[in-house]
Amino acid sequence: MKTLKNYLLITLSIFIMAIGVYFFKFPNNFSFGGVTGFAVIVAKVLPISASDFSSLANIILLILGVFVFGKTFAIKTSYATLILSVFLTIFEYIFPLETPLTDEPMLELMFAIALPALGSAILFNIGASSGGTDVLAMILKKYTNANIGSALFFTDLIAIVLTCFIFDIKTALYSFVGLTIKSFLIDGIIENINLCKAFNIICEKPEPICNYIVHELNRSATICKATGAYTNRDKFEIITVLKRHQAMQLRQFIHDNSPDAFIIISNSSEIIGKGFFTI
Repeated sequence: MKTLKNYLLITLSIFIMAIGVYFFKFPNNFSFGGVTGFAVIVAKVLPISASDFSSLANIILLILGVFVFGKTFAIKTSYATLILSVFLTIFEYIFPLETPLTDEPMLELMFAIALPALGSAILFNIGASSGGTDVLAMILKKYTNANIGSALFFTDLIAIVLTCFIFDIKTALYSFVGLTIKSFLIDGIIENINLCKAFNIICEKPEPICNYIVHELNRSATICKATGAYTNRDKFEIITVLKRHQAMQLRQFIHDNSPDAFIIISNSSEIIGKGFFTI
């Protein structure tokens, strides 16, 4: 079931990415990153279409990814790369574009940034990529302390430099803005996807709350003995971390069953341990 869910997410994310790339990125010559960014440049100087170049470059970089990340990554990325090429080819056949959809480059830049960034963030979050320079960025992230957004920025910056020579400075500036925003946006989306709620619950009777956490939410918790500084009464502190929808359920349960409890809820997007992420 988890595998099926992952591949459905890959298909959805690639579809979103392909729309942003074909309808907004290619027609405007935006080249802010990825193989598709280089494809825009190459298509202007060589007798090859942007879609064909993307397919060829993705295959080469995928082989590199196999050696670094192994079989599982290779299978997911191969699937993502294949359907990205298929979507781009289908769009090219059904909706041939000679000019941008509108005469508002800033508006189209927003869609050219947001759609691929959303697609990439979903892929990175499940341990896959769309191939191309995303593979290089993941390699950089693996061997450094850089976030994936920063890694993408550095691996794709060369495309911006080349844009200055192939197109005009206006296109290059648009592309640089796009790359910068895309890098921050990917990190922000991934952080939001992984956002969890950390609970510190101070109460006198921890059993009902812990039973609900364990048996209804299928999570665990830690119980610590505590003493109220003002009342000097014995209390208990329950520490647990939940997904956002589970957090809403626990808040309601405590409100209904332990209204005297004192609750501190904080956001965290990096939880390491069983049931979340491993080191």
